[in-house]
Amino acid sequence: MSVWLYALVIAALLGSALIGGIFFAFSTFIMKALGRVPSSEGIRAMQSINVVVINPMVMGALFGTTILSVVIATLVVSGWAGTLPLWFFVGAIHYVVGTFLVTAFGNVPLNNRLEAVTPGEAEQLWTHYLSKWTFWNHIRTTTAMIAAFCFIMGLLQF
Repeated sequence: MSVWLYALVIAALLGSALIGGIFFAFSTFIMKALGRVPSSEGIRAMQSINVVVINPMVMGALFGTTILSVVIATLVVSGWAGTLPLWFFVGAIHYVVGTFLVTAFGNVPLNNRLEAVTPGEAEQLWTHYLSKWTFWNHIRTTTAMIAAFCFIMGLLQF
């Protein structure tokens, strides 16, 4: 395997593990902690998190790993870089579909809805939000970690 391809897969592996770790924190204690405080406080805290998380470090890791995964999947399917382990393709697909697309179409719309919540609907929305957001986050966490595992397994085949 060429040095550039090795570096590409290592970067995707690290990005998947990093994003998986961020999501793991939310699934295992952050959302539980926010659920223990009054809904108005939890909503304000999550609204603040949703603003602060949009920063170059987190977005770079999330989007960068998505781009790397698309490139890796394309290289595996096209055969352009020679015969590559199927593990790379499986890892890339898990990341793109289960981590990135679930973020875009599961968690982000919920975040947008939370941002627009009115005081009269806050309590009901917060209960729904906690349940649905955490469900989608469990999927993101799992698939990011599966992607990291698959990238490791693929590297071990070389």
